[in-house]
Amino acid sequence: MPDFLDLPKLYSFRRCPYAMRARLALAVSGQKCELREVVLRNKPQELIQASPKATVPVLVLPDSTVLEQSLDIMLWSLRRHDPENWLAPETGDLSAMLALIQECDEQFKPRLDRYKYPGRFLDKPQEQHNWPLDDPVGFSQFNRDTGATWLHSLEVRLNNSLWLSGSRRTLADMAIAPFVRQFAHVDKEWFAAQPWPALQAWLTRWMESELFARVMKKYPPWTPDSPGELFP
Repeated sequence: MPDFLDLPKLYSFRRCPYAMRARLALAVSGQKCELREVVLRNKPQELIQASPKATVPVLVLPDSTVLEQSLDIMLWSLRRHDPENWLAPETGDLSAMLALIQECDEQFKPRLDRYKYPGRFLDKPQEQHNWPLDDPVGFSQFNRDTGATWLHSLEVRLNNSLWLSGSRRTLADMAIAPFVRQFAHVDKEWFAAQPWPALQAWLTRWMESELFARVMKKYPPWTPDSPGELFP
């Protein structure tokens, strides 16, 4: 049994794109941790105590410091060890990558959520979208098409390079790809029919990588009476 005493504890959920991006950075950096796979409908009290927001990923460091945001976990691990220079892109710089990631998180992700789960948002007063409550399909398609506008900007960007910041993968690719994957999987036929050959090739390249396979390994749910899994 591994000795997890001096390792960070990572609360994760395999399919969550935020948790996915955190695992990608931890894996490429070689930062060992105790992975605790969470069942979202039955969150462990240890997760809630560490982070009252109780969403994944959460990384609890040995000194009890808690990193609650996926991007913070990525930056923490890569600043410790960045063997592929994810923080040093060929084109642009770290601030430019962070700006692109912010666009993904603040502009694209809300459209993705409303495209995939229209019923969760249609009846929320704060939405102020004035969309008929009996038209979830139209609401979903509207958000799909709005999100597609941002994806087209990635297509334009990828027409000039294999990855978002040059000829090799970087922080921007690894932070954004999990959300594009989720968008693509809502309706795979529709996504495949879009005029985005560069974006589609980029996504396939990432999903067929050895790194992606490593971070998508299935683990049993963690329980307080059992140890987690050594990751990576």
